[in-house]
Amino acid sequence: MAIDKVTLTGIRVFGYHGVFDHEKKNGQEFIVDVDISYKTNKAIDTDNLKYTIDYAEVALLVKTIIEGESRNLIETVAEDIANQIMKKFDIKTVKVTLHKPNAPVDIDLRDISVSVERLK
Repeated sequence: MAIDKVTLTGIRVFGYHGVFDHEKKNGQEFIVDVDISYKTNKAIDTDNLKYTIDYAEVALLVKTIIEGESRNLIETVAEDIANQIMKKFDIKTVKVTLHKPNAPVDIDLRDISVSVERLK
């Protein structure tokens, strides 16, 4: 039994998450990475999309959540993404890293991110 992985890196979506009023009003770009571990045997044997992870569907799910309901914490958003992916696909594990490169901090830094990993 193989457990393989599909990875989506750098999904860029504009959203309105954060604890400050200006974040909720003006919004900002979020970047999401998703690693999904799953059994590929049947997909490989049949060469059929219905037995694998449709990464376009994953990207659309991420986009919908980031553009959706405003949350205070990126941890909450990352958790929602992970849970929705687990619900939609027959997978073993998912890891979601949510980047907030324009986080309102008073120091020069390249990125702030949070990662959540969920196992079935």
